[in-house]
Parts: sequence; structure tokens; C-alpha cells
Amino acid sequence: MKPAIEIRNLGKEYKLAEQQPYVALRDVISNGVKNIFTTKLKSAEKFWALKDINLDIMPGERVGIIGRNGAGKSTLLKIISRITPPTTGHATIRGRVGSLLEVGTGFHPELTGRENIYLNGSILGLKKAEINKQLEAIIDFSGVEKFIDVPLKHYSSGMQLRLAFSVAAHLEPEILLIDEVLAVGDIEFQKKCIGKMGELSKEKGRTILFVSHDLGAVLRFTTYCLLLEKGKIIFQGNTEDTINAYHKKKEEVSLEYVNIKLSSKPQINGIRIITSEPYNIHIHGKPLKIEIEINVPENKEKLALSCQLMNTKMQSTLHFWIVDGNSTQFNKKGKYLVECLIPKLRLYKGTYSLNVYLGEDRGKEVFDYIENATPFEISMSGIDPGHSFGWQDDSCLYREEHAWHIQKK
Repeated sequence: MKPAIEIRNLGKEYKLAEQQPYVALRDVISNGVKNIFTTKLKSAEKFWALKDINLDIMPGERVGIIGRNGAGKSTLLKIISRITPPTTGHATIRGRVGSLLEVGTGFHPELTGRENIYLNGSILGLKKAEINKQLEAIIDFSGVEKFIDVPLKHYSSGMQLRLAFSVAAHLEPEILLIDEVLAVGDIEFQKKCIGKMGELSKEKGRTILFVSHDLGAVLRFTTYCLLLEKGKIIFQGNTEDTINAYHKKKEEVSLEYVNIKLSSKPQINGIRIITSEPYNIHIHGKPLKIEIEINVPENKEKLALSCQLMNTKMQSTLHFWIVDGNSTQFNKKGKYLVECLIPKLRLYKGTYSLNVYLGEDRGKEVFDYIENATPFEISMSGIDPGHSFGWQDDSCLYREEHAWHIQKK
């Protein structure tokens, strides 16, 4: 039996182009004249998103692909789905490919949900009669029956995801590629999707590639797994062994930030995050502690300290402030350990990092600002599907109960 996916010496190179500043017509003319007398051209910096990938995936296999952000996971799926061509090597695909890589991919916003089902089916090479056989099942599984004849531009991202997954699963592709987009859906729909993927693989022999940061879902659903790092496969084997290898690699990412530079202004000397689990993993709903060491070289009238938990889109999901107004908590000369305890951190699964601000009250002066420190991941193990994720806020996506503790060192 030949592999469903056969990859040999695959590589993908990108050129990192800087954004060009505004150029006036006179600059274009003058630069054109200069270029006549020079032969030296500025070469663009190159970046290998994938390199030396060799892989065989047999029909009916359920393969997980894990790794940090930027490891090359999505690029690999885009090459397999023919969205982007490889720079070196080749990927031989035996079978019709259905992909769910980004919400809305392959959909037209001006067309209705029903029309988009037919559009996607046509792209996959199906005849109208074949699509008609699956139409009711697609609509029923998606749960968007009431909006099926409404233009897609009026759908929420969750509704688009439901319809996209339903189309991809029911139009019977031999190979199904699924990226992290399932994180957009609610818990119940994710369970429904996992069940459907299991049915496609076990009962109908479909080959499935599943990319996710939710290692629990990868462990439950896949039997074989690849670990990517900097565009290369650094480990592959059964899923449990691959996840263990990933955990060992993650130990290299420190949950502690240390500042070795000295400043005459108030500064942040250190940041630590204490998660509920080892390997930078925190279980949804468990207590999280943030410890911040600050140094105040001289008395200040008012100081403010804030922590922001940032998601991978650089959105502030949680924002905690402590303002030392007229009190003397940490505005006097000295070194302080400031702790922020969150009794129940109920953020959604994914990767988060910490931004910490130290400055004067009302933002008059910024003394120190640390970005993207101490990255960690939240797992949904043990979550109650009916539980609320907190209250919406103007300055961040959610709000949680928290308590500050300050002690002079």
C-alpha cells in the first residue's frame, strides 16, 4: 500500500521584506538615477520555515503535529493542501484533500451558507448530485440551520467554523487537514468535532492530520505524532512519547525573567510565574501566582505597577493594576517583592505571556516595561463546560478575582 502523503526533502523558504516607507515621486526619480551608477543590490534576508522534511503517512492514520508557534506546522499543512508551493523537494498526495486551516478559508462572504456549501463541494471536484446527498447532514451538524440562507459576512467566527468543519467532514475527502482553528469553537462543538474525526478515521479510513496546542486533544485523538522545531522534525513516534519529548524541550523556556541591568530609575528586577503543573502548563481554573521584584532607588510620590496576560494575538486578556497613591506600599527607597495571586485563572486554552509595567500613576512616566516574558500554556483538563469564563472589560478580554501582597526585602 502506498502512503496517502509522501514527502521527500521538503523545504519552504521565505524572504523577509521590510515595510517600505512613503516614497515621493522625486525620490523614485532620484533613486532611479542613482541605480544607473551602482550594481550593488540589497539582498533580502531569507528564512526557512521548513527544511529537510521526509515523511510517509499511510491511509487511515491519525497524525498529530505539535510544536511552538513558528515551528512550521501551518506551513506544512499549506503545502500539503496546495495553498503554497514548496521551495525544495516535493509532496505527493494520493487522494482528495479537505482542509480547515483558517476560519473562512475557501468561503465567500457575499454568498449564503448554503451557496458556500456548493462552492466548497465544487472546489473539491464533487458534482451537484453528490453535494445534495450530504446537504442536510452538513446543515444539521453545523447547527446554523436558521442562518443557512444568510450571507456568510453576517456569521460570527464560531458560526463560520461550525459550517466550515461540517463541510470538510461531510464531503468525504480522503485526507483531512485540521489546524488550530477548532480553538474558536465552544467546548461542546469541539467534542462533536473530535468524535466526527474519529468516525471518519476508524469507520471510513480517512487520513487525518491534526495541528493543535491542546496536547490533551492530540493525545486523545491521534496515535502518531510529529514534533517540529525551527522548521525541522526533531522527534516522531507514538503520540505519548512525542508529547513527553515536547515537555522536555519546553523546560528550556524559563518561567522566570531576570534583569541584570542597573538603572537610576525604578525598575523591574525579576518576574516569576508559578503555574499549577510542570513544563509551563497551567490547568484552567487552578490558582496562578505572579511574583515581581522591583527596585526603587529613591523615594517616589506615586508608583503604579500592572500585569497583563497576553495571548498569541498580542491581546490583553487579563489586566491587573496596583497603584501606590498616598500610601507607602512600595514608593519608598528599597527593594520589594510584589505578589499577585489569581485564585482561579479561567482563561481559554492556548499560549500566554506576561507584560509588566512600572511607572508613575496615570502614566506620566514609564520607568520600566517588560514584554512577552515567561510564556506558558493553559490546558482545559478538568473544565466544566457550563462554567463562565469571567466578565468582559474595556481594558482586557476578561476579568478575574485577584489579590496583591507586598513585602519589603
